[in-house]
Parts: sequence; C-alpha cells; structure tokens
Amino acid sequence: MTFLTSVLDWFADPAHWQGSDGVPTRVIEHLQLTALSVGVACAVALPIGLYLGHTGRAAFLAINVANMGRALPSLAILAFALPISFSLGLGLGFWPTFMAMVPLAIPPILTNTFVAIRGADRDTVEAARGMGMRELQVLRAVELPAGLPIILAGLRTASVNVVATATLGALVAGGALGRYIVDGLQLQDYDRLFAGALLVALLAVGTELGFGVLERASRHT
Repeated sequence: MTFLTSVLDWFADPAHWQGSDGVPTRVIEHLQLTALSVGVACAVALPIGLYLGHTGRAAFLAINVANMGRALPSLAILAFALPISFSLGLGLGFWPTFMAMVPLAIPPILTNTFVAIRGADRDTVEAARGMGMRELQVLRAVELPAGLPIILAGLRTASVNVVATATLGALVAGGALGRYIVDGLQLQDYDRLFAGALLVALLAVGTELGFGVLERASRHT
C-alpha cells in the first residue's frame, strides 16, 4: 500500500503535469509518434495489401518479406535506424525511433489487408464483374467493405504494438512516455518508472478499445 500511495502522490503532484516533462506533454509526444508511424506504415502497407489481395500476385513473397519485421527485435531495428538518422543529419530522439516503429507497424497492416480482400466472397466478386464493374470498382464497392473489420483489426494491432514499443525511443534521447521509464530506472525513482509504465498501459488499452469500437461499427455499415 505504501508504494501505491507514493505512486498516487506522484500523479497528484502538480509539478508532474506542467512543462516539457509534464504528463500532458509526454502523452502528446507519444500519440504524435504513434500516429505518424502508423500513418506512414498505412501509406506503405495498405496499397500493397489491397493490390495483392485483389490480384493474388506475388502474395507469398510480399507477405513473408513483410513478416520479417515480426522476427526482428525492436531494439535491433532501433540500432539499425541510428546510423541512418545520423547520416541524414536527423540525430537522436524522434526520428530514429520513428524509423524503428514503421517496420514494426507494417506487417499486421499488410497481412490483415491481404487476408481481408482475399476473404471477400468470390461469388459476389464474380457477380460484380459480371455486372460490368471495373476492377477498381470491384475492390472499392465489394471487397473493401467486406474486409474493413479485418483491416481495422490490423490497424489496431499495429497501433497497440507501436504504443507499447515506442518507449524504447527514450534510450536514444527520445521523449514520450518512455522518458519516465528510462529516467525512473536511472535515477532509481520507481514512482516515476511505474507511473510511466502505467500511462503506457492505459494508452495501449485505450487504443485497443477505440479500434474495437470502430471494428464493431464497420460490421454494421
């Protein structure tokens, strides 16, 4: 109970809600990093997944190449991103973390998009073609609406993964909520460390629930 009380006292301290190291600032940094990483991953993975799902061409190769990102440890990807960031003059902090988060987000988006489009009822697809619809119309009007819940599930997985893993950015002088965890560990300030971990967990749960609402809504449209 003493430790829990001290953590609650940490949250109750007004100093922890103000300035560049305040909770609102760190949460916004975390959300910005997550949104940009998942957004870029969507821009890469969604078109590829839609194309592969619709045509079925080179699907095995593309999906397996994308899934290599699942096998690589996030810390290793972050280490690979550092020299790239330095060579581009971007330095430490946000950009190497961003470069590490995008490959983490691509596999679930690509895989789910492919599965969603391929899983559309083939009889309905062929009927749409028989009615004279062009391939893009078939994708947009038939396959995409049918597969939308699965695509959103991929976005949910990618977003939760990035929310949970973006804390590693603090190891390369990044901000966001990982700053509390790393600084708390270095300073042996375990109230700060636990507060940071709790905030990340709550943000991940909130992301999960938010996408869950969107998935359920998409099934009724």
